[in-house]
Amino acid sequence: MAQALAKTAPARRPDLSGSGLRTFSNIAERWSLSEQQQMKILGVESRSTLHSWKSKAKARQQIKLGRDTLERISYVLGIYKAINILLPIAERADRWMHAPNDAPIFGGKSALDRLTSGNVSDLFIVRQYLDAERG
Repeated sequence: MAQALAKTAPARRPDLSGSGLRTFSNIAERWSLSEQQQMKILGVESRSTLHSWKSKAKARQQIKLGRDTLERISYVLGIYKAINILLPIAERADRWMHAPNDAPIFGGKSALDRLTSGNVSDLFIVRQYLDAERG
């Protein structure tokens, strides 16, 4: 899914950017992500950029996110879906993101710690882990 979204033709990116960012914002709210955590996950350096994107997405104004940002959002959507399949009670799924985890890829830290490293590869690894857990 992430690769398909990221490889979307540049002409279609504005269509996906707004809806993707709105969905990301809803997930960020469910997971109680701070602004700084959201920036790390999206790979954004500037708070003003994040605010501008969110404002435009909320107002349904056209925005065009880059391929990297769309890929990151796609991974988050996949992670959210997978964790909610594995833990169908929403509150448990949301808490899992913050809880320390003994699985080797987490090293005692939470999934959220891994997601907020700033590296897109960590989003991929968490997504891959959850997909493997789903079978």
